[in-house]
Amino acid sequence: MKTAKMLGIAAGFFMTVTPVLAEAPEGEIGYAKGALGYDALVAGDVHTAIAQLEAADGVSAKDPAWLINLGQAYKRTGRTGEAARMFTAAMNSNRSFDLVLADGTVINSRKAAKVALHRMNNMLAAR
Repeated sequence: MKTAKMLGIAAGFFMTVTPVLAEAPEGEIGYAKGALGYDALVAGDVHTAIAQLEAADGVSAKDPAWLINLGQAYKRTGRTGEAARMFTAAMNSNRSFDLVLADGTVINSRKAAKVALHRMNNMLAAR
């Protein structure tokens, strides 16, 4: 059974679909500020987001929210192989919970990771 844990995560996850994020939640919910790189991702500062995510204290390397955001940051910098590994790890994680995306959508972490991986693969195939 999944745990209903709400997070501000995956900034820009649906940015190509919803470019204006007027109702976006602010920051990480239930995490130390910056632990998920949320604000940096929303601001488009991918390098800061990666630094925050890679240095996040107290966040498990198996945390689906952390994996998805790091995957998003890697994808934006062209590190698609690493992004795919992050998304796959989030999909296969023994932990699963609901996430609040930057556009306010609530989605299960496994589904969010699957959608992110699928979109990235489609983007790469279209090149």
